[in-house]
Amino acid sequence: MKLRARALELLVFTVGAGTLGSEMAAARLLAPWFGDSTIVWANTIATVLVALAIGYSVGGRIADRNPHPSGLAKIVLAAAALLAAVPFVADPFLPLAVRAVDQLSIATFAGSLVGVGVLLAIPLFLLGIVSPYAVRLSVEAVEDAGHAAGRLYAISTVGSLVGTFAASLFLIPVVGTRRTFLIFALLMAICAIPHLVKRRLPAAAVPAVILALIVLPTGSIKTLTSNGGKVIWEKETEYQYARVVEYDDGSRYLELNEGHAVHSVYNEGEWLTGAYWDEMLSLSYAGAEAPKSVAILGSAAGTTARQFGHFAPETRVDAVEIDEDVTEVGQKLFDLKDQPNLHLHTADARPWLQKQTRKYDAIMVDAYHQPYIPFYLTTKEFFALAKDHLNPGGVLVVNSAHPEGSTALEKVLTATLRTSFGDAVWRSDSGPTNTHLIATVDPEADPAASLTATAEEQPADLAGTLTDSAARLEPGVRGGTVYTDDVAPVEWLTDLSLLEVA
Repeated sequence: MKLRARALELLVFTVGAGTLGSEMAAARLLAPWFGDSTIVWANTIATVLVALAIGYSVGGRIADRNPHPSGLAKIVLAAAALLAAVPFVADPFLPLAVRAVDQLSIATFAGSLVGVGVLLAIPLFLLGIVSPYAVRLSVEAVEDAGHAAGRLYAISTVGSLVGTFAASLFLIPVVGTRRTFLIFALLMAICAIPHLVKRRLPAAAVPAVILALIVLPTGSIKTLTSNGGKVIWEKETEYQYARVVEYDDGSRYLELNEGHAVHSVYNEGEWLTGAYWDEMLSLSYAGAEAPKSVAILGSAAGTTARQFGHFAPETRVDAVEIDEDVTEVGQKLFDLKDQPNLHLHTADARPWLQKQTRKYDAIMVDAYHQPYIPFYLTTKEFFALAKDHLNPGGVLVVNSAHPEGSTALEKVLTATLRTSFGDAVWRSDSGPTNTHLIATVDPEADPAASLTATAEEQPADLAGTLTDSAARLEPGVRGGTVYTDDVAPVEWLTDLSLLEVA
């Protein structure tokens, strides 16, 4: 009897670990497609709680009708099989969900909610059945019901705690998201089999198949993208899925999250891109003089840093990128060469800036891309921090990506920038989904005039870019809400912007 009780406790512990471990892995699975915002986490947690709640309710009824360990074991085996299938179903399903966000203008909230619901609802519903079912099996007398329930729920909670830390601190970073799902599914299946009265051998096929999936390689490089480019490098990094796509003309693009975002470009022997990176470069020249020191917050594979290496090799460049793998691929495939004045930093932008004692002639924020906008880089506290790190006559340049035709984010950023820079805030439309904002320390500065004057001293190709930027500059828009570290609902703002466009 004691052996059976211990086996049941082990099963409850393992299911608790698998439930919360799967929640952590699910958020990781969604992050490359929908970001890692509070909305995505809220959807993930809500789906888990709703599925478990329904499972608790149904589980008690099923246990009363069939109070046998084998019935519980079958439910756990089914849940383990479905959980093991989650990362494989996600491969074709999540790209479809992202296309819905892009093409149908479905909000990230709805897209991520549907995504996590389809992937997790059924297996977590089955796992929710386990606790009340286990309590029913453990109760031999009414007077023991409270003790049995309390003990099993405590064991389940400890299992959930172990699963949370095991997934986030070890499994996901070391073996990856897919194998994290598989390992939890395998452990649950193994613990369920001893509770079967019959057909243990056929049931052993479930953990055997899961084990085989763990051993198999997670996948080979996708050789072609949807528009014909060749994938020459890809990796699921600590933060995202990243790949480098090369086309027939030799151009290379760093794409994050299955092409949902392009963050760096490279053409051998060329430094101007014809895209928004040129605007980032040129607007940094809008201060009192050509910049002698710049900080790039969100440098990716180094397109802008590489431009400075060519046009202004004497300028100190601090390129900050949170994802070390992205920086490394920039060095390997994007000609991001080591230079005396180039300093690469692997760090989150705002904490890194907070620690710096150095001041800059230009700070460039290139860490926004729909719908991945870190809220703490949109607040008045952050912009005040940036201003404190600018030299007299310095400029802050912010690349604001947005849905085509929407100005909601631009209005908020402009209003928030004005809390530190007053009316010295300008805008430049550099494309249908990119607007650059520029703020100057000197309230009397005229950035368009500075760009025009500086252009006379630059090479012809850069001079043309500076002149074009000067012609696009106009005063910042009005009407936005000021964001703070306490209240910055940027996730809702981007979702509502998508709905407005729709």
